[in-house]
Amino acid sequence: MARSLALFVIFGCVIAVLCLHGSSESEPAPASPAGAAGCGCEKLKRAAAAAAGVDPVEHGTETREAAVKYSRGANEAEGDGKKVTSEMVLIFGGEFLMGTDNPGIPPDGEGPQRLVHVDSFYMDVQEVTNRQFQSFVNATGYVTEAETFGDSFVFEGLLSETVKSQITQAVAAAPWWLPVKGANWRHPEGPDSDIMDRLDHPVLHVSWADAVAYCSWAKKRLPSEAEWEYACRGGLKDRLYPWGNKLNPKGQHYANLWQGDFPNHNSGEDGYVKTSPVMSFPANGFGLYDMVGNAWEWTSDWWTVHHTTDRQHNPKGPLSGTDKVKKGGSYMCHKSYCYRYRCAARSQNTPDSSASNLGFRCASHEQQ
Repeated sequence: MARSLALFVIFGCVIAVLCLHGSSESEPAPASPAGAAGCGCEKLKRAAAAAAGVDPVEHGTETREAAVKYSRGANEAEGDGKKVTSEMVLIFGGEFLMGTDNPGIPPDGEGPQRLVHVDSFYMDVQEVTNRQFQSFVNATGYVTEAETFGDSFVFEGLLSETVKSQITQAVAAAPWWLPVKGANWRHPEGPDSDIMDRLDHPVLHVSWADAVAYCSWAKKRLPSEAEWEYACRGGLKDRLYPWGNKLNPKGQHYANLWQGDFPNHNSGEDGYVKTSPVMSFPANGFGLYDMVGNAWEWTSDWWTVHHTTDRQHNPKGPLSGTDKVKKGGSYMCHKSYCYRYRCAARSQNTPDSSASNLGFRCASHEQQ
């Protein structure tokens, strides 16, 4: 299906030095090159589909037609007839400091820090895996947006020479992002790749609408940004990461991130150069795994960089918008380029976007 991909210029940003007040653990952020670009993840946006003859999808509500369709009579997986969905843990409600007054990336709207109360809810302990998403697709016949469009964005360093030789486009100022024909959740790096040895890795190349459809099928939903950040912090107050302020306590890796020189070389010191099996790193205080790193995670909120300082109760973000909030960073995040693997960090994509580092997990008001 023919359509054009918009190429966007990535605006440079300087990573600010983070100093948490009253914390003896905090680590200074190293100086980054002036005008250093982000990883470009937030600029991977599709052109309007209407011009290409694709029916526009209504993204203004989670009761999107497809989500409703795939929640009806389709809750049994193949094989033994059992749903293959994630275990959930109860996150007891409470008040927390959302955002930060010491933003790592000010243009992202990380601040101001504000008091937010969230009610109790349940959260998947892990990101949705290829195996789980496959169960959903087998049970429902669901077709993802990447499959419908016919391509998705993939990090160049993961592509075979054969695939790269067939690509003539790239994202301006972030040439490591390439639109790859045939790239989708079944073929993360294009048609010559598969997920047979990655069934326990997070599913990738899922749009916001795809994530909503899966969660609806599983009788769950996407978390709000406030719920996600509250869960990420794991009961810790005003800390950078789900486990504290030191990135590598006692020299240990607590998340799947980029080590080395981005985007040229990932040394894989944490054991991985792309996604890792879910639950490969320690859980946070709430028993949640991979809240930062591994794969970006969609939330239900529309994107805004303007936040009130008033105390809020279960905030849901704007009523409408063009982009959805994603949280947590991915295996591509490095402090010098994409310091977004902090709980307060955030980014955005259009709801129909998909990429080789973008996934999700579900939440629920009720025990599943």
